[in-house]
Amino acid sequence: MSIYICGDSTADTYDPKETLMVGWGQLLGGYLPGVPVIDIAKAGRSTKSFLAEGRLQQLDGHLGEGDLLLVQFAHNDESDKPERHTEPWTSFTDNLTFFVQFARERKAIPVLLTPICMRVWENGVLQPTHGEYLEAVRVLADKLKVPLIDLYAESWRLVAEMGEEGSKKLFMHIAEGEDPRYPQAVMDNAHTRFAGADRFAAYAAKSLKALGLVE
Repeated sequence: MSIYICGDSTADTYDPKETLMVGWGQLLGGYLPGVPVIDIAKAGRSTKSFLAEGRLQQLDGHLGEGDLLLVQFAHNDESDKPERHTEPWTSFTDNLTFFVQFARERKAIPVLLTPICMRVWENGVLQPTHGEYLEAVRVLADKLKVPLIDLYAESWRLVAEMGEEGSKKLFMHIAEGEDPRYPQAVMDNAHTRFAGADRFAAYAAKSLKALGLVE
């Protein structure tokens, strides 16, 4: 059995020599020893652009019986850019359905994941993000009888628990002078550093085991 990951920048794999950014997808294999993890998530992609570029179709001939196909989108589906944008209850769920069918046609097991939350605090209150896309994933998973990992709920819980200041270390918050690759301070509330990616990868692995999909 192999695990394939389709998603956006939050699940992507990055070169540690080039950036402090880490996607949860690149760390998942560390929690599942002996299980090959192939991360084909790509920054900036939505369900629409990922499919339009033929990225899922690249798995034809590789994804097979007993494999897992993990699918996590929404960040870029919310974009106003026409090549990325989808509507939560129509084109977004239609595209996710295509991922599910693609896996099942090859006797693989699809797994849907809600996206990680964005770290948005206002007046000391953590704000909800991703709107109706979250419920669209949950409803579709139930409708199609697809295993669901609610990464949003877990990330929200963790960020809220760590607080406005403490949760900065999960994301790309880099102080001026902290790293020579970043001459100016960075305040990115969407993308994770190692600490965040590691926690979310651990939760994804734990969930896969709880679902009985991996040992």
